[in-house]
Amino acid sequence: MSEIPAELRYRDSHEWVRVEDDVAVVGITDHAQDSMGDLVFVEMPEVGVVFAAGDEAGVVESVKAASDIYAPVSGEVVAINEALEDEPELVNNEPYAGGWLFKIKMADSGELKEMLTADQYQEQIDSE
Repeated sequence: MSEIPAELRYRDSHEWVRVEDDVAVVGITDHAQDSMGDLVFVEMPEVGVVFAAGDEAGVVESVKAASDIYAPVSGEVVAINEALEDEPELVNNEPYAGGWLFKIKMADSGELKEMLTADQYQEQIDSE
């Protein structure tokens, strides 16, 4: 059973968001990393890039597949998790902690209301 922290918001494309003031910390869910298997590479956006919600923002590659990562909210990338360059497996081991991908300064925090709650995300993965 995948871990789905209640305090986070989720996209149906398996990204999560933790809000810290006006910044969204972004990662992929435990379910997503478990489905992909051992990650071997993470391609992240550059700091300063501006995304609209839903824009392709990066790629995670595992021994089984590559999967696009989408910006869950609109805004400017203000940080990336540089530790993932040498340790992509952090996403597998700590998907909601040390395995975060990047941070976006949100242009519109109202977009969070369009994201899934933990219960809604659980319903989605149960129906897949």
